[in-house]
Amino acid sequence: MSEVIVLFDGFSVMNGKDEMKANCSCTLIKGDHNIIVDTMTAWDSEKIIDALQKQNIRPDQINYVVSTHGHSDHIGNNNLFLNAKHIVGYSVSFKENYYAHAFDKGEEYIINSSVKLIPTPGHTLSDVTVLAVSKDADLVAITGDLFEKHEDIENPSIWLEAGSDDSVEQIKNRYKVAQIADWIIPGHGQKFKVTEEVRELLRRQAGDIFLVQK
Repeated sequence: MSEVIVLFDGFSVMNGKDEMKANCSCTLIKGDHNIIVDTMTAWDSEKIIDALQKQNIRPDQINYVVSTHGHSDHIGNNNLFLNAKHIVGYSVSFKENYYAHAFDKGEEYIINSSVKLIPTPGHTLSDVTVLAVSKDADLVAITGDLFEKHEDIENPSIWLEAGSDDSVEQIKNRYKVAQIADWIIPGHGQKFKVTEEVRELLRRQAGDIFLVQK
């Protein structure tokens, strides 16, 4: 079991016609390993260090850094964590060493008995989702921008307008994650409970895709 702590809620709002104000959710997982997921923008280093200090964690005590994908608002402070193995989308590395892992074949990456990564392409073609079993025995999915925010379930235009390299795969993976998760921490919104209503909405959206493909 792990303790899953949202250090910062992500957000995204349009700020005029051609500008968006946004930052990603940043999550700490404490357990057999200390893991930080999505390290915000390069201007947020002090905020992250202060938030970790409140959890009695120093940057050198982080074992894994996971960036759910490689966009700048999700990788900005990876270099704070130099003792950690880094997983950025499908790329796994430590210092100058890079390790092959078959995310592209659907292979899970196991960190420990309560935390693993699964490939969830869509927003980018190399997105990953972190699945963590909490101390309450709930399965928490830290999805990055597979889900922008809770509102994008009823209004898919939110995640589509945020950008999707493969919208069909994203719809499939949104449904897949909702089928197994109790809670979702999205890329740019607050943590939310996965209800049967949420699952049903996503099932219908995925079903529409499967019908079109037949």
